[in-house]
Amino acid sequence: MSRKQRGFTLIELLIVVAIIGILAAIAIPNLLTAMQRSRQKRSMADMRTIATAWEARATETNKYNAAGAFPTVSISLDDLGHYLAPTYVRTFPRNDGWDHAFVATADQSWGAATPAQTYGLKCLGKDGTDDGAVVEGATTNFDCDIVFSQGLFVEYPEGVQQQ
Repeated sequence: MSRKQRGFTLIELLIVVAIIGILAAIAIPNLLTAMQRSRQKRSMADMRTIATAWEARATETNKYNAAGAFPTVSISLDDLGHYLAPTYVRTFPRNDGWDHAFVATADQSWGAATPAQTYGLKCLGKDGTDDGAVVEGATTNFDCDIVFSQGLFVEYPEGVQQQ
């Protein structure tokens, strides 16, 4: 009585493992890049949400003027959230895609005698540190700050991102 042996040989198994390893080596870096890109896009969408609410409030209170350079006076997110939510935005986003707090600025402090005329929002990027001066235009660095002021992105990610 002879019994037929069925199954895979060691060579066949090694080939399958090698193919899976090659596919994983290609797919994992692309997945990590896609995750960072999605965090950037989420942060940019949240910044637009805050800016739209800020502008809606300014328009309603007749205290808006979109002129001037990038503002430098820091505004508390708690103050900003208190005045904007829930009237102008249902849920006020406080953190970016990397879970760092947004930085809000204006040309003068919140609640000053004359209202703020310019505003700015900054996402500190993947590294969570402020890069300092605003560099206008597109960048390909995941660690870049994303800056939104007066209705448009001043510094923003674009193109193929570098680690």
